[in-house]
Amino acid sequence: MEEKFIFFPIVEIEHTPREVGLAFEDVYFTTADNVRLNGWYVPYPGSRTTLLWFHGNAGNISHRVDGMKLLHDKVKANVFIIDYRGYGRSEGTVSEKGTYEDARAALRYLRTRKDLDPKNFAFFGQSLGAAVATELAASENCLALILEAPFVSIREMARVVFPMLPIGPLLRTRYDVAGRIKEVKAPILVLQGDRDEVIPVEQGKKVFAAAPSPKEFYAIRGAAHNDTFHVGGTAYFDVIKSFIDRTAAGQLKPAGSTD
Repeated sequence: MEEKFIFFPIVEIEHTPREVGLAFEDVYFTTADNVRLNGWYVPYPGSRTTLLWFHGNAGNISHRVDGMKLLHDKVKANVFIIDYRGYGRSEGTVSEKGTYEDARAALRYLRTRKDLDPKNFAFFGQSLGAAVATELAASENCLALILEAPFVSIREMARVVFPMLPIGPLLRTRYDVAGRIKEVKAPILVLQGDRDEVIPVEQGKKVFAAAPSPKEFYAIRGAAHNDTFHVGGTAYFDVIKSFIDRTAAGQLKPAGSTD
């Protein structure tokens, strides 16, 4: 029952990137525990950067098509977005551990591609996907970690959603973002709408406070939880692109880095 309050997968694929003019590859790959997953790879000609995108807890990749178009065109990067197990055309049943396995499998797939530079993979996670991206970045090298609307942990979110019910200690699902982000070695960008009605801005600020440097925080003025791409406008994408470009140029380096 716990998973039913956290994950809201939709199986039907309602749109594809082709409908917004994007050429894409329909990719299937397999996790270490033998679950077949689906994702879409959208190349940006000439780009050295690839964004590995982990979406939120509802819907599937087909509900992110408009966002893919904006992210691809304005950040000018390759984009690879995946569906977690149980979402869209991906097999299996979703769980916290499963999403971590899915993320590792997605990264392994990207590393098999001879047309991509593994030193230029940036992890981009939104909402629940921010937890998945953080876990991956805590154990795997990446160019940058970009988190939109991250929460501190599932237990902290339980206090927000059910303030009168002490259910946090009973939850098996943890998604300890604030704890795991301390292990990330890459530069970190945290973004959040200042009118987020799902995840309080204070949660994102606590994650940012726990993150090691170098790090940056960008408040998306007037944006709620699900309209950041549109309300944030050009400035939102400029922030992401600038952060990636400066990181790739070596202008943002973790303490102790020798590169």
